[in-house]
Amino acid sequence: MTLLKSIQNIRLTDYEYTLPDEKIAKFPLEKRDESKLLHYDGSKGISHHAFRELPQLIPEGSMMVFNNTKVIPARMIFQRETGARIEIFLLKPILPSTVINEVMINTQMVTWECMIGNLKKWKTGETLKGAIEIQGQLIELKATLTDRENRLVQFDWSGNLVPFVSLVEASGEVPLPPYLNRKATPEDKPRYQTVYSKKEGAVAAPTAGLHFTENVFDQLRDKGIKEEYLTLHVSAGTFQPIKSEVISEHNMHSEQVVVSFESITNIAAHDAKIVAVGTTSMRTLESLYWYGVKLLHNQKSEFLIEKLFPYGSFESLPNRTESFSAISEYMQKNDLREITGSTEIFIMPGYNFKVCDGLVTNFHQPSSTLVLLIAAFTNGKWRDIYDTALSQDYRFLSYGDSNLYWKEG
Repeated sequence: MTLLKSIQNIRLTDYEYTLPDEKIAKFPLEKRDESKLLHYDGSKGISHHAFRELPQLIPEGSMMVFNNTKVIPARMIFQRETGARIEIFLLKPILPSTVINEVMINTQMVTWECMIGNLKKWKTGETLKGAIEIQGQLIELKATLTDRENRLVQFDWSGNLVPFVSLVEASGEVPLPPYLNRKATPEDKPRYQTVYSKKEGAVAAPTAGLHFTENVFDQLRDKGIKEEYLTLHVSAGTFQPIKSEVISEHNMHSEQVVVSFESITNIAAHDAKIVAVGTTSMRTLESLYWYGVKLLHNQKSEFLIEKLFPYGSFESLPNRTESFSAISEYMQKNDLREITGSTEIFIMPGYNFKVCDGLVTNFHQPSSTLVLLIAAFTNGKWRDIYDTALSQDYRFLSYGDSNLYWKEG
């Protein structure tokens, strides 16, 4: 049986578990690194720690890879002249570019695909207006529904030198995950963000990174553990439930990736363990490997990884160094300082990890794509790990506690 056929036998019911509401962390802890850390190391089993002990569990010479995306307050509220409240949730940019980083610094008109609350009360072509004060300057922000079917909203504003990101930061609300079932508070703005966030564009936080503090980073550096950063702008699709009983038929969401030439070459040269901080970093690293495969097989140079591409038939596959070196050579040849692409890679049981040796992550929702990823990385041991965590009062989901897993073999 081919790998592609075997994953078609994976069923959603095998990845369900009962998550009581009281186990969901609704608010962050006072101190980030005081969260619990469950450590799973194959035959050694499970041990329990505080997150601040993480540096003691990472071997010297390892490289940790972080996602430096920055959450934008993507939920924007407007009112019609009738008083009706229209909620606009930014999903992905359409114009003048589909590259998030470029659109966020644009100082003129932009168009986004959005989720729209109360859409039925917003007429096509109707412009909603709001006023925002930025650095003492009063800015008029306009939102026009240009395409109802595709939920496209055009934004334009006064003040030619004001970038779109400043408008969003000043007027938007923190897009908390729906399962928290509460409104955002002022505390959420700094806490639903990693301390190393840099590149604006995510609508959900890479939550494994929420536990890191400068103290933890200092300990990692003192131990000689390397750091690398890449960007995957987490989309709202990360919360999209799997609705198909046949897992492989799930419409996997696409997310934008940006990685520097320096990071690619550093990863290519690294010959020790690589630890992904978060499932977003893991998905990016594994996607980069398959992009290198495409380049080596003389396929299109576009960085686009389809959800089931890794499950195809290949006569031979490169190692990690060979694949990343191919990307580095391509970038050097084309004078690219960074590579921008998209991935909808779907990591599920049967996937053969090519880059990542370790994973720092949180506990994830039942029957989600991320539970499938954990099941793949732990060689099917995810349920024992989650049952232990539930019995030991670990806190689950975005503001919850963390795990450190190591790949077996």
